[in-house]
Amino acid sequence: MKKLLMTGGGTAGHVTPNIALINALRSKYEIHYIGSKNSIEEELIKDINIPFYGISSGKLRRSLNFKNFTDFFKVSKGYFDALKVLNTVKPDLVFSKGGFVIVPVVLASASKRIPIIIHESDITIGLANKISIPYAKKVCLTFEKTFLSLKSDKKILTGTPIRTEIFTGDKNKGLDICNFKNVKPILLMQGGSLGSVQLNSLLRNNISNLDNFNIIHLCGKNNLDTTLNFDNYLQFEYVKDEFPHLLQCADIVISRSGANSIFELLALKKPNLLIPLSKKVSRGDQILNAEEFVKKGFSKSLSTDHITDKSFVDNINLLYRNKKVFINTMDSSSFSNGTKNVIDIINSHI
Repeated sequence: MKKLLMTGGGTAGHVTPNIALINALRSKYEIHYIGSKNSIEEELIKDINIPFYGISSGKLRRSLNFKNFTDFFKVSKGYFDALKVLNTVKPDLVFSKGGFVIVPVVLASASKRIPIIIHESDITIGLANKISIPYAKKVCLTFEKTFLSLKSDKKILTGTPIRTEIFTGDKNKGLDICNFKNVKPILLMQGGSLGSVQLNSLLRNNISNLDNFNIIHLCGKNNLDTTLNFDNYLQFEYVKDEFPHLLQCADIVISRSGANSIFELLALKKPNLLIPLSKKVSRGDQILNAEEFVKKGFSKSLSTDHITDKSFVDNINLLYRNKKVFINTMDSSSFSNGTKNVIDIINSHI
């Protein structure tokens, strides 16, 4: 078997597309994974029985910060950690999904002349991927807007890999998991793998104003509020096997606007309200993702910086009233699952 080494991490958004590819490729290639030590990627990858190697990694920042100095040494150590893994595994190709952990892996791979394929999910290219592009054979992109703006002959528009398991959801199983006492439209909120303090508070403060819905709240690790007791409200820290069923029984979804999440909602034709991360805490990629989906008629969106209880509740109700319009628009889109496209690139370069 040829050997494929995958890397990417920091958030679930940098790992779930890799998992989609792993599930499609594991019968053909021997797959290994490099990520940060004690990270979300370590937890997710070990859970699917793929060999995982934790390396040292520092966070990359655009702003002047003293931690840039200390993290330089972490990245340097990560480079030698990655070299050690490469010398042991001897991969035929490296596939990189993004996140700060990829930089030492890409640099070490390039030094050993191992072919590298990069994938960027968002409209704007992350700093780690910008650093890595000169060393890549191909740069796979999700959005046409990114493809048109990137000046490189390595670029190719593939779309983003979608996990096959989200298509296996059963509405009735989802309803059984929730066991709500009353039959009402179902609202599902997801705030990312780590949750969102702002979104969690916003939803919980308005449960009584949303009593026309049954609410499924994926609040993130260590974010349960055990003081809440509403018949129409059910909260989970994290769901895995249950997620496709819960998503399938949801009538509308509230979400951040990471590329993987929104393309999964598009694939399932789920009307959605996007509340992207603010530029104060991100590079603004989620804002651009949301704007693109609103422009195409797939989503509604609210600004994190200007949201109020009233605008939140009003937009949820408006989304539900017009859900058929959004479903029809998504149904007529030219969306295609990027899994096959990316696999074709991997197969042609390994």
